[in-house]
Amino acid sequence: MDIPVLDWQRFASGSDVAGFVKDLGAACRDTGFFLVKGHGIPETLIHDVFAKGDAFFARPQAEKAALDIRNNPHNRGWACQGSEALDETSGQMDRKEAFNVGFDLPADDPRVLKGEPFRGVNIWPEIDGFRDTMLRYYDAVLTLGIGLHRAFEMDLDLPEGYFAPHFSEPMATLRVLSYPAAPDGEGIGAGAHTDYGSVTLLMTDGVGGLQVKPRGGDWINVPHVKGAYVVNIGDCLMRWSNDIYVSTPHRVLPPKTARRSIAFFLDPNPDSVITALPGTGEAKYPAITGADYLRSRLDATYTPKEVQ
Repeated sequence: MDIPVLDWQRFASGSDVAGFVKDLGAACRDTGFFLVKGHGIPETLIHDVFAKGDAFFARPQAEKAALDIRNNPHNRGWACQGSEALDETSGQMDRKEAFNVGFDLPADDPRVLKGEPFRGVNIWPEIDGFRDTMLRYYDAVLTLGIGLHRAFEMDLDLPEGYFAPHFSEPMATLRVLSYPAAPDGEGIGAGAHTDYGSVTLLMTDGVGGLQVKPRGGDWINVPHVKGAYVVNIGDCLMRWSNDIYVSTPHRVLPPKTARRSIAFFLDPNPDSVITALPGTGEAKYPAITGADYLRSRLDATYTPKEVQ
């Protein structure tokens, strides 16, 4: 089973909108995975994000621990190796560490002051240019993710602009990841899971390990196309589409050499109500806000910190 490679310029330039939407819709209904090239995000910016991530992960453990995500109610900061089990049924902790950046708000924003869900300030390591680089990248990939939703609207026969109000200030998370080399092949880089949000855009460094398990099939390797994003449908959009789109299990095997990736998880606004889209039939899932759904999924992923 092939995972298609789609050229975003077919849609963005207007040269083949209908053809792109048809191919996109087929991928969303089949494996829920596709690759996107021609996205226009500068290679230099992607390189800078990898470099800043490398600089952070090389810092002393104690310095990183000061930014522990388990001390942050808004899903921001450092996730140490062994703190996550994406497959909570496996008994295996993921062999990876990560750093999360959320929608950037000032400390005096009323939503921050009220402690609204996923409305906190970002926390930053003391690395020159780290904040700037991450926020420039965040904005670039957010624009691409919102653009993909315009194509989803066309495929799902929704009014133009239907999704826009749901992604005006989204719970999008930029996550830089580092997987240590595992030449013994033991453990798991990231356990089998489906993503939580609407859509995920992943940039990898070319080191293999990402696999997807189509329904009724066996695990297959996701190909690497230099400069292209691996994009997959998340559970939130699957619920929204009333199961027309497919959110498919995937995992990362322990890599033989160190592996890095940059994930962008695009979740809707916290107060967006996720319920069956118009024209999709009787709802298969109860309505839920974006914030409540994301919190339920995160709570199942993280282990609590040990009492000191």
